[in-house]
This record gives sequence, structure tokens and C-alpha cells, in this order.
Amino acid sequence: MVVQSSQPSGLAWRWFCKDSRQVFLVLLCFAKLSFGQIRYSIPEEMKKGSLIGNVAQDLALDLKRLRLGRARIVTGNNNQYTELKTDKGILVVNERIDREQLCGDVTPCSFSLEMILENPIELHRIVVEVIDVNDNSPTFQSNGLDFEISESAVIGARFVLESAEDFDVGVNDLHQYELSSNDNFALKHLSNPDGSKYVEMVLQKPLDREAQSRLSLKLIAVDGGTPQRSGTVNVHVTVLDVNDNAPIFNKTTYRASVNENAQIGTYITTVNARDSDSGPNGKITYGLSKMKAGIGEIFVINDSTGVISVSGNIDFEKDKKYEFRVEAKDQGGLTDTSQVIIEIADVNDNAPVLNVMSFTNPVPEDTPIGSTIAVINIKDTDSGRNGNIRCFMDKSLPFKIEMSFTNYYNLITNSDFDREIVSEYSIAVNATDLGTPSLSSTTILHLKISDVNDNAPRFGETSFSAFVIENNSPGMSIFTVLAQDPDWNQNARISYLLEDSQTSGNPDSSYVSINSETGVLYAARSFDYEQIKALQLVVKAQDGGSPPLSSNVIVKILIQDQNDNAPQVLYPVQTGGSLVAEMVPRSVGVGYLVTKVVAVDVDSGQNAWLSYKLQKATDRALFEVGLQNGEIRTIRQVTDKDAVKQRLTVIVEDNGQPSRSATVIVNVAVADSFPEVLSEFTDFTHDKEYNDNLTFYLVLALAVVSFLFITCLVVIISVKIYRWRQSRILYHSSLPVIPYYPPRYSDTLGTGTLQHVYNYEVCRTTDSRKSDCKVGNAGSQNVLIMDPSSTGTMQRMQSEKSILDEPDSPLEVSSIRCD
Repeated sequence: MVVQSSQPSGLAWRWFCKDSRQVFLVLLCFAKLSFGQIRYSIPEEMKKGSLIGNVAQDLALDLKRLRLGRARIVTGNNNQYTELKTDKGILVVNERIDREQLCGDVTPCSFSLEMILENPIELHRIVVEVIDVNDNSPTFQSNGLDFEISESAVIGARFVLESAEDFDVGVNDLHQYELSSNDNFALKHLSNPDGSKYVEMVLQKPLDREAQSRLSLKLIAVDGGTPQRSGTVNVHVTVLDVNDNAPIFNKTTYRASVNENAQIGTYITTVNARDSDSGPNGKITYGLSKMKAGIGEIFVINDSTGVISVSGNIDFEKDKKYEFRVEAKDQGGLTDTSQVIIEIADVNDNAPVLNVMSFTNPVPEDTPIGSTIAVINIKDTDSGRNGNIRCFMDKSLPFKIEMSFTNYYNLITNSDFDREIVSEYSIAVNATDLGTPSLSSTTILHLKISDVNDNAPRFGETSFSAFVIENNSPGMSIFTVLAQDPDWNQNARISYLLEDSQTSGNPDSSYVSINSETGVLYAARSFDYEQIKALQLVVKAQDGGSPPLSSNVIVKILIQDQNDNAPQVLYPVQTGGSLVAEMVPRSVGVGYLVTKVVAVDVDSGQNAWLSYKLQKATDRALFEVGLQNGEIRTIRQVTDKDAVKQRLTVIVEDNGQPSRSATVIVNVAVADSFPEVLSEFTDFTHDKEYNDNLTFYLVLALAVVSFLFITCLVVIISVKIYRWRQSRILYHSSLPVIPYYPPRYSDTLGTGTLQHVYNYEVCRTTDSRKSDCKVGNAGSQNVLIMDPSSTGTMQRMQSEKSILDEPDSPLEVSSIRCD
């Protein structure tokens, strides 16, 4: 075995002997080759598992590289003569190699194979030369050779003998012939132009039919191998009567040509021989001389005309030239031979054959430009232009074809991939020969592009707005954010989460939660528009790639107001134990402003638009209420017939759906003097107190047991005593007068504010414990405040009024409150 590689390391010789047969084996001989080619020489008929060569050592490859690169041997045919042991890095015989079956008589005999490694792709060519071993003996096609020779055959007459065939080559091929000992014939060794040998039996002593009519000889063919092998055929010579002229061909060599795949019966050439004899001895018949096996199945000769024609299938790829001999024979048995050489013309009858040796599929979309995707072997068994190949593909695809070795092409990336645009390619690789007409073949590679996380999730908008009505149910779905990621599989799996931020000092997660899978926002609590009117959240969409990519979007949640608050009356103030009365002189005219009802609604929008209506009144024809501003004005002239006590019930409604309302009672005193007012309101308050106490005791008597009644009575008496003592302390005290400033109420509808009111409080006491009086000035309004439990006398009120009416007094009393 001879090894040639790109690593020169000397020459090693080994001899192996078994069963008395020596096999010359040259183990290693390294010589520098281009393209990483390595060559081994081995004898044929080696046992399975026999070492061919150490591929890893000869190619300077690490065993780990062989395993990780999934090294494998590709031959391109069905016979797997060799096997690569990747764990040892050696190439061994996988099945019996018969040089004669592999190459026939072609020498030198070799076959090539390729070793392919992946990640990255590497291609190494290995050529194995098979050295012939003398394992075939020379053989004759016939079991015996029969000759009919006339006794008149002259000395020197030649008789062509059948050639033996030895499938071995070189020194093991046919070496010589030997003829068994006899007195009449001798052997003459001759050679054809192609180097093949044949022999003629030459008559060296005239035949005497009367002395010996039949001769039995043995023709022995011996090869040049060690040990020698031989083959034998019997030669039977029948001596005929006189025929002294042999046929003679007009040419010693006939040349012709024929196209491969020519139809059966196609004319090739005509051979011609002449015999000067006449009659039956001059009649010539033609035949194909003893030749190599298979010739008679391809060509046929007409025995009478000498026309040679096609009788079988002619394949240029098997044999490019045929050489054989034709024989002309007369009736007397005399013969002559001539050589026929037929050249086979190649026809473009074989299309290129494409074999994908390696194909990386799928490839990631970030594969760099210039990466090898596939290795393709293209072969065309035709020759010349018929075997020249042009390989191409669609130029619009991001690939190109480059030749690496003879008949090997690499499919290389020519631009960047983007799986989101094109996720799969159908690559048609075409191979066309240069014959006429040209033949072509196509193989289609389906290449898938695997995803790389190169796209972050994207929202459809830079910000979103959502609306939710206050007083919502916790857990209610508010809005759905949706992001798109054009990547695939895990790289496109999006998770949603809230960024850490705060609203009104509280984290946003206390207001809103988000479903990480669907992006649905849920209310974590019930919202109150009066506390918080809007939320601004930052939602993050993150994919599942490695590393993950993300993007943010702003979600504004606007709280919508709901009419959940009734109007609140700010003025007049409704007290629980005292009556407030607005004084209207009887001399006022139409449109007199009695007072103004002021109310607010903490809702917003139309839910806070308030309207004022007069619901009930003692005399509806006397007063009216402004629908928008709540002002109570007279609608006619006040007369003496009008009652002093006027009770107005004003309802304040908002504009919500459904609307909410509040009611306020306004007491108006129509009088010109305080005594008149006090007498009327005292009776009124006493009657009201009496009715209220009666109702209270009746309900209490029915609701509680006697024990509870006594307990409550003790508590009431204790409270009364405490209040009496407090009033006595205030009576004997020398505290100064304390001014009282009621709040200023503004008109919520933008219709102005109430006039500034300055109230002054004067506390005066008499012997009575309930005679504390508060006197205030309300601008143009007169207010009377009276305690229903007041028992003060009109005389005392008049004395107090006289004091207040003194001209030197700086205080004008227009409202009185008695407690």
C-alpha cells in the first residue's frame, strides 16, 4: 500500500505473507499534493477490515475533529469498498475489492472517494489505487480448437489459434504460449497494435494424410505471475485432401467508426478476400476469428458478403475502440485473417448526474455571507464537450455556485437572510453539458431559515388611551394592549408587565394589574373620580428570546365621572335645633332678593350642573327661585294680608343620569318689626316642639321596656341640669363680646358670589336661662334665628331693641337669633 498526502514523512515498507502468497505493501509515503488530496495503493483481494491508511495522520486531522465533524466517506456509487473508522482515524477495507471487476483491463486501476467533514464543511479527496494480484489463470473460451488442414499445405502456412484471456494485468498478464511437442507445427508469437498477444501455428513440416490424418495437440497459455498460472486447450487437426490456394484479404487492417447507441443492423464496413482456386475450393466464407468475450454480441459479419454490422448495444463509456480479427476460409479449409479496428464515436446520451454530498439545513438567519450551505457532486460520463458541465442557478436567490474540486461545487450564501421576510428557499441547481443537443439535470434543495431573536416586540401605537367609569368592580377588564413580534416560536412569545411607577404616592400595580400572556389590563380596585382622575402606566412587552428584547408603551387610563354624589347645600345652613328666617319688609317690591341658595356638587361635567326649583311654598305666588343661580326673589308686591311665616322648600338637582337632588327649607318672615316676627315664630316653634316631643314619647313607649325608659329619663334630666349650670356660669361671667364670622359661600355656577356678610355676635342674658341673643348684620338681608325652646318675653326683646336703636350705637341689628 502506497500513501501520498500533503504531509511528507518518508517511506515505509511492510511485507505480509500468508498461505504462501506474498503481498507487497508500501505503508506510507507522503508527498505534497494540492487541494488536500491523498493517495493510497493497496493490493486487490484484501480481507475485510484490512488497513488502507491512517487518514487522520496523513491529513493532520485531530480525532476529535473527525467525530465532531461527522466525518464520512462518499463514493458516489453503490459499492462501498472502504470504511472510515472515525474513532481511530483510519481507512479500512469494507468489502472485497476485485481489480478485474472494478477496472477490467484498464491500468492503472484506481477509484476515488471523498471524505466530508461538517461544522465547518471540509472536503478531502482520497484516491485508492488497486494493485493487481495474480489471482486469475489464463482461460480459453473454447474447450477445443478444430482445424482442417489440407495435406498440400505448404511449409510456413499459418493457422491462428484462439487467444487466451487473462484478467490480470502487468506482469500477471498473459506472458507466453506453449504448444505440446510435435513434428509438424511450431508456435509463432505475435502482438496486436494494442499490445495484446496472439499466436499462430506455423506448419514446419508437410502433412501426410496417409501417414496421419488427425493430430491432437495442447496449447498452453502461461502468465508471468509468481507463482505462474496456466490454461490449456486441445487443438485437433484434421488433415484434408489437396487445396493448395488459401484466401487472401486485400487489406491487412480494416478501419471503421460507428456512433454509440447505433441501432442493430447498422452497417460498419465490408471485408474482402480472394481465392485463386476455382470451384468449391475457391468459395470463401467469412467469420469472426476467435476473439475476446463479448465481441460476438456486439458485431456480426455476413459469412458470404463480409459485411460487418451492429448486433448489440454499443456504449462509448464502456469501450471506446474495438479490435478483432476476421477470417476468410475456402472450402478446402485454407484461411487468411485480417484485423478490424472499429472506433466508437461518442454521442451525448448521458445527462449530468447531481449528488448532494452535504447539506446544512436549516441555517440561522444571521449566517454570515460566504458560508457554505451544501456540497454537490456533478458527473457526466460522456467525453469531450459532451462531458463538459456548466452549473448555474437562479441569480435572484441569495446564493452562488462555486467549484471547489473537479466535479464538486459549493453552494455559498451571497447575501444576508431575514426569516421574517423569507423563511424558506427552494434552490434549483441546474447542470447542463455542452453537447449537441445539450442535456441537463436539476436538483432542488429546500432550505429553511431558522429564527434569530433580532426583532423586539412592537406596539401598534406609541400610546393608548382607555376609559373606565368610576365605582367600577375590582377585577374588571379595562383595556387590552397588544404587541407584535415577527420572530418565531420562543422568540415571538411576548410577556406583558407593568413598569415600576407611582401615582399619588401609590405604585401603579395597586391600581391596575396586567395579564402577562394576553396583555389585558384589569382594575385592581374601584376608582373614585373625585380622588383620582387619570392614571398613566408604562407597559413593557418582552419576548422570550435569549437575550430578550422589549419595548414600552404608555397607557393613559382616564377615569370617567359617575353621578354618585348628590348636591350639597352650603347656604342657608340647616341647623338641627334652631330656626333661621329671612326677614322681608312688607314694603318691598317685585324682584326683591330675599336670599340665595348656594349648593355644590363634587361630581364634574354635566353631573355637576345644578338647577334650582321651588318645590313647596306657603304662598307660591309670592316667591320664585332662579333656575340657574338659586336666587329667591319676590314676584309681586307684599301686602298686609300675606302671612308673616312663609316656608319655602327648594330642591337642588344635578344634570346626571339619573339625577340626584338635595332639599333645603327656607323660612321667610314677612314683617316690619321684630315683635311681630317673634310672636309668630314662638308659637310656631312651641307647636313644633310639642308635636315632636309627643311623637318621640309615643314611639319610645312602644319601642322599649320600662327599665330602659327610666334610664333614658335619668340621662335626659342629667343633661338638662348640665346645660342649666353652663348657662348660669356664662351669665355671671364678665366675658367680652365675641364677633362671629360665618363662611363666605361662592356661586359654583359662575353667576357671582353672595354679597359679603359681616355678622356680629352680642350675647346678653336675663334671669331666664334661654335668653341669650345673637344679633348680626347681613347687609341687605334680614335674618331671624329663633330657638323653639325660647321662653323670653316680648318685653325683654323690646328693651333689647330699644338699646340697639339708640342713635349713638354703631351696630345695626337686622337679624336676631335667640337660644
